[in-house]
Amino acid sequence: MFADFLNRLIQPEPDPLDDGDARLALTALLVRVARSDGDYAAAEIIRITRIVEARYNLSHDAAEALRMDAETLESEAPDTVRFTRAIKDAVPYEERVAVIEALWQVALADGERESHEDSLLRLVSNFLGISDRDSALARQRVTSTG
Repeated sequence: MFADFLNRLIQPEPDPLDDGDARLALTALLVRVARSDGDYAAAEIIRITRIVEARYNLSHDAAEALRMDAETLESEAPDTVRFTRAIKDAVPYEERVAVIEALWQVALADGERESHEDSLLRLVSNFLGISDRDSALARQRVTSTG
């Protein structure tokens, strides 16, 4: 379903994504992190929908549709390394930092901080070109706001 999109995204020098494609790619990354532990929990699904509603100023129905498209894209996307590096090349730094914050919201949606989630977020942050400091600050913003 998303073969053309993925082919464009993983080109050696991809063009910057338009807003709609960037939203889809970044939401797919949220889904990937949520699915990483093998338990794509209802709390994570709800959190992703709420994040994209607020981040992109979408109606609930539009946010759910975006999340469902992102679930499909995530299942068809290449390995995390290539996928996140492709996003890095196509999305501005500021948006990537905001995505790290959203990824922490998803990772902590179940109320627990687990070592495999920490490891994955460190890895994804690195692949996205986000400094350890900016990632730590993003996590702190999430944990301080509940």
